[in-house]
Amino acid sequence: MAVTAKAAQLDMAAPLPTAFIKLGLATYADLLLHLPLRYEDETRITPIANVLHGQLTQVQGVVTHCEVQYKPRKQLVARIADADGELSLRFLHFYGSQTKQFTLGNVIRAVGEARGGFFGLEMVHARCRVVSADAGLPESLTPVYPAAAGVSQTLLRKQIALVLAQADLSDTLPELVREQYRLMDFANSVLALHHPAPDVSLTALATRDHPAWQRIKFDELLAQQLSLRLARQTRRALGAPAIGSGSDLAERLLAALPFALTSAQQRVWQEIRSDMGQPYPMQRLLQGDVGSGKTVVAALAAAQAIGGGYQAAFMAPTEILAEQHYYKLRSWFEPLGVEVVWLTGSLPKKAKQAAMDKLLSGEARLAAGTHALFQEQVAFARLGLAVVDEQHRFGVAQRLALRQKGVQPHQLMMSATPIPRTLSMSYYADLDVSVIDELPPGRTPIVTKLVTDNRRDELVGLVRDKCQTGAQVYWVCPLIEESEKLQLQTAEDTFAALSLALPDVKVGLVHGRMRSADKAAVMTKFAAGDIDLLVATTVIEVGVDVPNASLMVIEHAERMGLAQLHQLRGRVGRGAAKSACVLLYQQPLSALARARLKIIFESADGFYIASEDLNLRGPGEFLGARQSGAPMLRFADLAEDTDLLAKAQQAAELMLKQYPAAVESHLARWLAGRQEFVKA
Repeated sequence: MAVTAKAAQLDMAAPLPTAFIKLGLATYADLLLHLPLRYEDETRITPIANVLHGQLTQVQGVVTHCEVQYKPRKQLVARIADADGELSLRFLHFYGSQTKQFTLGNVIRAVGEARGGFFGLEMVHARCRVVSADAGLPESLTPVYPAAAGVSQTLLRKQIALVLAQADLSDTLPELVREQYRLMDFANSVLALHHPAPDVSLTALATRDHPAWQRIKFDELLAQQLSLRLARQTRRALGAPAIGSGSDLAERLLAALPFALTSAQQRVWQEIRSDMGQPYPMQRLLQGDVGSGKTVVAALAAAQAIGGGYQAAFMAPTEILAEQHYYKLRSWFEPLGVEVVWLTGSLPKKAKQAAMDKLLSGEARLAAGTHALFQEQVAFARLGLAVVDEQHRFGVAQRLALRQKGVQPHQLMMSATPIPRTLSMSYYADLDVSVIDELPPGRTPIVTKLVTDNRRDELVGLVRDKCQTGAQVYWVCPLIEESEKLQLQTAEDTFAALSLALPDVKVGLVHGRMRSADKAAVMTKFAAGDIDLLVATTVIEVGVDVPNASLMVIEHAERMGLAQLHQLRGRVGRGAAKSACVLLYQQPLSALARARLKIIFESADGFYIASEDLNLRGPGEFLGARQSGAPMLRFADLAEDTDLLAKAQQAAELMLKQYPAAVESHLARWLAGRQEFVKA
C-alpha cells in the first residue's frame, strides 16, 4: 500500500506499509510520535569560500564540470561554483541517470560534510537536488528520523508531514495539570520537535531538555502510570479468596523453625498476611538482598493459604533453584502433615502424572517446580497462592498462565535482584512492594578480592589450603564447553585441571546440561560435605544454601553482569566462617568491565549495586525486557527524569479521580498499538 503526498485524507488507524514495522510503526497515527534523532540546518546557505573542513554545511552553486572517472575506481565527480569559490561533489556509488542532475549550468543545492581533497574542498555523497536560482529556503530545521531499509528519510518526512497536517493534535491533559507542571501544549510540542525553528537551541534538543521534549516525556510517563493503575484496579475488581488466619498452621511452622524471624521479616510477613485476608488478589513484590530470608516468609504465606483450605505453588526459573525450594519446603511442611510435590519438565512421565494427579485431587497441598507448572495439563484443585521466585526471569504470559490455574489466586513475586527506586516507581507501580532490608544474625561479611588470571596457580594453592581445613569452595565458570568466539575457561576443563592439581581434594562438577537426577546427587553430596570443591556454571547463582562454603572463585568475572556477580557472591558467607569471593579476571579490561568490577569490589549493598547496574545498562537490559515483557520507555530516561516521573505519578492520581475522559483520550494516543505498556 503506497501513500503519496496527494492523498486527500488519511485514516490514522490504517496500517502502514510492511517496511515500517522494522521501526515499530504500525499505523499512520504512530508516525506522530516517531520523533527525530537529530536535525540538519537547511535554512541557510553558506558561501563556498566560508565552508570549514569537517563541517556539515549547505551550499549552492552552478555545475561547471561533470564526469565519470574510472581510476583509481569508477566514480562520479562534479564541480559546482558560486560567486566566491568552487567545490567538488564525489559519488563512489551512483546511478547512470544521476549524471543528468549535474548537467552544466544546473543550480545544485548540496548538503554534506566538507573535507580536503586532491583538488581542494569536496563533499563525498552529499545530498543534492536541482533548484532554481531564486528557490526559497525552509523556515525550520530539517529532521533526521530513525530509518530502515525501504523507509528513507524522504518517505518519512513526506508521510509525517501528511500526518501532522491531518492528525488530531488537541491536548489530552486538563488545563489544570498543564498549568500546575508548567507544561507546553501538545500541538506546539510535537510541531517544535518535528520542525524546530532555526534559532532553537540544538543542545537543548539533543539533551532533551527543551520544553517540547519535557512535555513528550511527561506524557509518556503519565501514560505508563495510568495504564499500571488501571491494571491494578481491574485486578482488584476480579475478586479472590479472602484467606484469613483462622488456622494455626503458620504459627506451627513458625514455632518449628530452628531460628527466629528478623524484625524486617516479621514486618513483611504481616503485610503479606494482611493482603491475603482481602477479597481481591494480592499482587506483591517481595524484595530482599541475597540471604535475607525471603523463602521462609513465602513459606509462611503458603502455610496461611494451606491452613485456609487452599493450595500453594512455588515457581522457580531453574531446576536447581526449584529443587532447593522443594527440599526446604518438605523439611518444613511434611512434619506438619502437609504433602509437597515436585514438578519439573525432566521428571519421568509416570512421576509427573502422579504429581499432577495429586494436585488435581487436592491430596498435595503444596507444589514446587519450574515452568512445568505452567503447562495446560497441570490443574489444581484449589490454588490460593502462587509464589514466583526470581520473578523477572518469567514472562508476563507465564505468570498469567499460573494465575489462571485458580480463581484468581493471590500472587507473591520474589526477587533477590533489588529494584532501584526509579524502576519500582515506574515499571512496578501496579504492585505493592515489601522489602526485607535486614540480614539474619550470624551472617559474616564477605571479603571480595580482584585477582588477575596470571595468579591462577597461587589461587589453586589457596583452595587446597581451605579444603584441608575442612572448608568448602565454589569455583564458577561461565561456559560448559569450548566456544570459538569466547575462549573462556570452561567448567569441564576446569574440573579436569583442578582434579589433577588437587589429588587430595574431592572435586565435583555441576552444570545446566546435566540430567536433573545427576545435578541433584552432586548438590546433595556438596551440601552433606562429601565434596570439598564444587566446579559449577552459573546454575548455582540463586537458591543454593551451603553454610560450610566459605570461598568462591568466579572465572572471567569481567564477562558477567553486576546482578549475577552479586548473586553468586551471596552463595558464601552463610555460616560462621570468615568468607571470601575471588573475582578472577583477564586483561585487558573494557571500560564497562572495569566499572562493574570496581562497583562489586567496593560494595556489598544489593540496592546500591542494582542502582549502579541500572545506570550502566539502562532499564531494558536490567529488566531483561524480552523475558519479562516489561514496557520500555521510548523517550523518558529513568536516570535523568526522576522528577518528571514523580509529577506523572501525581498527575495520574488526579486524572483518575477527576478527569476520566482525559484518561481515556491520553491512553488512546499513547497506547494504541503498544499494548506492552499494559502490564498483566
